[in-house]
Amino acid sequence: MHHLYLGAALAVLMAAAPLSVMAADAGPFDQPSPLPLQAPQFDKIKDADFQPAMETAMAEQRAEIDKIAANPAPPTFENTIVAMERSGRMLDRVTAVFFALTGADTNDTLEKVEAEEAPKLSALQDALYLNPKMFARVKAVYDKRDSLGLDPESVQLIKVTYEAFVHAGANLSPADQTKLSAINGRLATLSTTFQQNLLAATKSGGLVVDDKAKLAGLSPGAVSAAEAAAKARGLDGKWVLPLQNTTQQPVLQSLADRATRQTVFEHSWTRTEKGDANDTRATLLEIVKLRAQKAALIGFPDYASYVLEDQMAKTPAARPRRRRGRRHPGSDRQGRRRLQARPLGLGALFRGGPQGPVRSQRR
Repeated sequence: MHHLYLGAALAVLMAAAPLSVMAADAGPFDQPSPLPLQAPQFDKIKDADFQPAMETAMAEQRAEIDKIAANPAPPTFENTIVAMERSGRMLDRVTAVFFALTGADTNDTLEKVEAEEAPKLSALQDALYLNPKMFARVKAVYDKRDSLGLDPESVQLIKVTYEAFVHAGANLSPADQTKLSAINGRLATLSTTFQQNLLAATKSGGLVVDDKAKLAGLSPGAVSAAEAAAKARGLDGKWVLPLQNTTQQPVLQSLADRATRQTVFEHSWTRTEKGDANDTRATLLEIVKLRAQKAALIGFPDYASYVLEDQMAKTPAARPRRRRGRRHPGSDRQGRRRLQARPLGLGALFRGGPQGPVRSQRR
């Protein structure tokens, strides 16, 4: 199962779909693409294809998970670990394209699908990692991994799979797993809300300029682009400096007018702090609280410790030691400016989709 190895790529896994959905035609995702390297057939994919395909794929993988967990044969590398690796192929196809589009060229239709499917994807992931029968099979293979006569890559796959289950909460009590699933589902929803609000705030946060003199310092091409951006918004006779998805804006290096530079920066810095529908502060606060609860539930002092546990650094304390001998990036004025310029990014909430291919964000 590809997204098992990718980890967050499926930060978004899901709940069961109705049986009627299983019979639906999944369209261009029903079978692997015939194009080289199975590249997506974008000429055949429509926005309306994603939700039914995703529902069908989730139901398909849930059935695959249940079948592996209920296998009466003793657990082996092939019938458990490899079987999981091979499951969810249709879901991989759908989510790989879907999250690539929502990350690069989204629209209202795709955002609506993303909001509805994110908690379902989270529930599907929990259906795998918090499945006691599945974990028992994985643990049985893990416990005897060194005596199976497997190559090093296969042994490593067993180890990574087992650790992924433990990291996801497989050792928790049923009551705590129920709490964890609720947290995961809510985090998937909040993460999607944050991403969509940030995008909307970025789109609406551009600076409208009514005096060309305020654009002094910009190249003729940049001025023309600002004029075109204004016309696209129905603002003839004006110029618009759209925001980029960074705190510091490229035009700040060129604009000669200090007041214009300040206004551009303020538009960027406070884009999601306007008290409107795109304000992300309450969402961020709830995310932080739920992450802390999740970490504590699984046995970690904080969320950073939980996230780093299966990464190279292993612990938050290990990270500063790797920078020993280097000057702290905020130790001078320019360094402090660089630190202040860093966005509040929750852009990595999913490593690949709410857990997934998706965006790679860890829930």
